[in-house]
Amino acid sequence: MGVPFIGITVVLAVTGLALLSMLLFGIRSFAHGKVSPMTTAAVLLPVVLLVVLGFAMGDWASAAIYSILIMLCIAILAMLFSSVRGLVGLR
Repeated sequence: MGVPFIGITVVLAVTGLALLSMLLFGIRSFAHGKVSPMTTAAVLLPVVLLVVLGFAMGDWASAAIYSILIMLCIAILAMLFSSVRGLVGLR
């Protein structure tokens, strides 16, 4: 066990603790009503899509690529519908 191994282990541990704390404080904020459900759904949609595609396809790399492409298409459609709505005057 050299110094690089210990350094990488420490960095991964600190990163894991940071992610865990972000998750816990996010759940706390959602429980206290500080975050809207629509924002939570927008953040969780790519994660849920990746998990579903990953288990369905069995190949996580391909599932990640498909998830990115699907989310890109959803974003393009959202911008298109938003601009059409503004063009027609349905604000």
